[in-house]
Amino acid sequence: MRITSYLIIFFILSLCILVGCNEETSLKDNKMYTTWSSYLGDSGRSHFTSLNQITPQNVSQLEVVWRYEAPDWGQMQMNPLVVDSLVYGVTAALRVVALHAETGNELWQFGDSVQVWHSTSRGVSYWEKGNDKRILCTRGADLYALDALTGLPITSFGNNGKIDMRSGMPESAKDKFVISNTPGTVFKDIIVMPLRISEGSDAAPGDVMAFNIITGKPEWVFHTIPHPGELGYETWVDPNAYKSPMVGAANNWAGMALDEEAEIIYVPTGSAAPDFYGGDRLGSNLFANSLVALNANTGEYIWHFQFTHHDIWDRDPPAPPNLLTVNHNGQKIKAVAQVTKQGYVFLFDRLTGEPLFDIEEVPVSPSTLTGEVSWPTQPVPTKPKPFARQSNELTKKDISPYAENKEELLEFFESAEKEVYNPPSLEPTLLLPGYDGGAEWGGAGVDPEDGILYVNSNEMAWNLKMKVNEANAPEMPLGKRIYSSKCATCHQSDRKGLVASGFPSLVDINLKRSKEEVVSIVTQGKGMMTGFPTLSNIEKDALLQFLFNEEQPSEPQGKKEIANTLEENPYLHGGYTKFLDSNGLPGLSPPWGTLNAIDLNSGDFLWSIPFGETMSLKEKGFPTTGTENYGGPIITQNGLLLIAATKDGFFRAFNKTTGELLWEYELPAASFATPSTYEYKGKQYIVLACGGEKLGTKKGNQIIAFALANP
Repeated sequence: MRITSYLIIFFILSLCILVGCNEETSLKDNKMYTTWSSYLGDSGRSHFTSLNQITPQNVSQLEVVWRYEAPDWGQMQMNPLVVDSLVYGVTAALRVVALHAETGNELWQFGDSVQVWHSTSRGVSYWEKGNDKRILCTRGADLYALDALTGLPITSFGNNGKIDMRSGMPESAKDKFVISNTPGTVFKDIIVMPLRISEGSDAAPGDVMAFNIITGKPEWVFHTIPHPGELGYETWVDPNAYKSPMVGAANNWAGMALDEEAEIIYVPTGSAAPDFYGGDRLGSNLFANSLVALNANTGEYIWHFQFTHHDIWDRDPPAPPNLLTVNHNGQKIKAVAQVTKQGYVFLFDRLTGEPLFDIEEVPVSPSTLTGEVSWPTQPVPTKPKPFARQSNELTKKDISPYAENKEELLEFFESAEKEVYNPPSLEPTLLLPGYDGGAEWGGAGVDPEDGILYVNSNEMAWNLKMKVNEANAPEMPLGKRIYSSKCATCHQSDRKGLVASGFPSLVDINLKRSKEEVVSIVTQGKGMMTGFPTLSNIEKDALLQFLFNEEQPSEPQGKKEIANTLEENPYLHGGYTKFLDSNGLPGLSPPWGTLNAIDLNSGDFLWSIPFGETMSLKEKGFPTTGTENYGGPIITQNGLLLIAATKDGFFRAFNKTTGELLWEYELPAASFATPSTYEYKGKQYIVLACGGEKLGTKKGNQIIAFALANP
């Protein structure tokens, strides 16, 4: 018997030698990289697959093999999950659907037939233990646990299948705006939830919270605004910052990565609130704008790095980090990479937090705003070089050659500050990379073993400018004061909006929506607009009177019921204004979107190309310009990079080694989402959501699957 066992072991070892079996091959061929049962492919958020039926040679033969038409229309940002024979997705109105992987036929739907939900979702999470299989999803502040096979709520979870995520937060957060756009990270029997909260002075604290998937009870909490006695507490000048009603956020909204073997979760945190004026939150503000490594079992701190000190530019990390292995000085190192809105890639030893490329603290200018004290330095990695242009590198030669109003653009360009970290002021600053990046929420993809990172980038410049806060003027009617405080930043003081920037006009809104619809949107938010649930009924009525052009009393009845929800800061953000030419195209020269391959072993670029087309210019014969893009790639072991994401509405395949375009397909609506890939009955599929609507594109409602006609 013993001799037989030895012979079997010898045979296996010999076979490995003959076929070239090694650690890398076994890693890439294991189940982790052949399924898509976790957000962005796996817990390391690699976007990577070892499925190889679709190749660089046959990718041009892809065709649509099934379509699912959702019951509602609008933006879909979700990355589908695939488990066994089911594809799980989320529609524009937050309906969770389970589709058959081979046909796209709907098997179940979990939705709300009463309330219309206007938010966006990037997908769901999956957990199983034996025969207990669950889908975790959110709607509003509620986290639901559904039976993965039926879509029915698991009644033993929380309160008949749901919990309020604010249950793990302090009492002060119970009525504040808290939702989750991004799937939670599952580890053993817990789920760690990303949270999206207000970005103003009414923001809830951005605690990182883990919940028990079986019961719904909170398991652990990490305070991103430290409490007394906790690490980082001294980085807030105000000793009561952790409980101040005027300070909040520092939340994770973009998602997290998990090293299952080391049992470490990597949490990129957002800006402290309010976003653009930090007079009430002086200090460097740990753990805002940081990558924080925590013990996934307990939430205990392991290490951190802060990407922006005392952020007043909304420069929070926009995507989950990527886990990969790199080769530095002949040594393989398990690393974690974080892409940023600034166009930087930061690379760390995954276990210790040691930077793998040097990071310099660069001096920056002081703030000129009363009460604001900007941080004197900001960290900049020495390698890799930025994958997006930096404002301080621009000259007047960078004005778009396609613009018909070059003199007007040049006048603004020469008057605006262009220092990368120029503190917001009452004068304009040309912000490039813009508010959305650089990198955005689609994030980067990696080959987890060869150390190559692939990231798409936006090249849209914006005008960053502050304004004096007039919302608290006592002579101003309450409705107008609330509008000035909560709405004017995006929809402008004249209510005409910034359509090119994605903010619709509210002029004549009474002809487009009912008061009930407006109240619903104001309360729960819509798309990327946060809601304002802390507004009292008196305040909502006053805001409706202003929006619907009705007479407003200067002193409304029930004044004592008015909540203290107006921004009290002396300055407000002046609005999200893109630097555009008279035809609505970017005011800077192309490329307006790029796709990049970066070798994180050396810190060098392998290639960088314009990403996407501007159709109005392509039709006139101009070269590829690149375009704005949201959503990430799939990276295949056999040499493909598959990505939609672009404003022009195409799905494309590139050679990941060279950046060569191999194939493209025009979608029924733009897909501002990351695709997924899976295998079913021996056939490889690629599935993606086509929701459109963002950037002025047409609305869509389809989930589409591609495969080879004759694999």
